[in-house]
Amino acid sequence: MSHPVRDARRRIQEEHAAIVDAIDRCADQVAAPWDTSRTTDSERVVRSLRAGLESSGALERLPIVLADAVAAAGAELPAPPVSAPPYVVVTSRGPVLRATIGAGRLVIRFDVFDVVRDPGPAYRRRNGVKIEVSLE
Repeated sequence: MSHPVRDARRRIQEEHAAIVDAIDRCADQVAAPWDTSRTTDSERVVRSLRAGLESSGALERLPIVLADAVAAAGAELPAPPVSAPPYVVVTSRGPVLRATIGAGRLVIRFDVFDVVRDPGPAYRRRNGVKIEVSLE
């Protein structure tokens, strides 16, 4: 693992725990009405998660997390990020933040749902939030 990746992850964990907690709560709200422990409706997962992130104010704060993670990685963004593609995307696994920096593309994933492939794609709520940071 490179130091920029480690530094970005550490900054998120130490300085943005409240946003990570908000993402976790939103995912709990998405999964609460499911009849079973999983759902096959990815569009519903994305739509519900996005709505929860918007109503909690977490979605508008994610660009701040991205800018701070980029700074922790020792880089700068050419422009302020916004809470829309290409910087912030809500997927069926959770929010994804992306920024192109000098060393490549910094990608931060907040995985709150796992994809279960057997018998077909289904989405299951993870226990908590898994933060994945990579430089591609």
